[in-house]
Amino acid sequence: MKNKIKIFRAMHNLTQEHLAMAIGVNRQTILAIEKEKYIPSLDLAFKISRYFGVNIEEVFISDEKTPTVKDT
Repeated sequence: MKNKIKIFRAMHNLTQEHLAMAIGVNRQTILAIEKEKYIPSLDLAFKISRYFGVNIEEVFISDEKTPTVKDT
């Protein structure tokens, strides 16, 4: 799943370590999410978006076509 965490961190002048401590994970988790090697749980994704004060869709971009009710 693509994300803009690095961009949001830069906008708020945050290191990976600072963001990790603020949301209760380790720096390696933030690194893995930024590099798209780890997909965060929904709970963690919401924690990250709430920390930056934005909607989850502004931080995370789905790279898969998910069927909607209209598609079925």
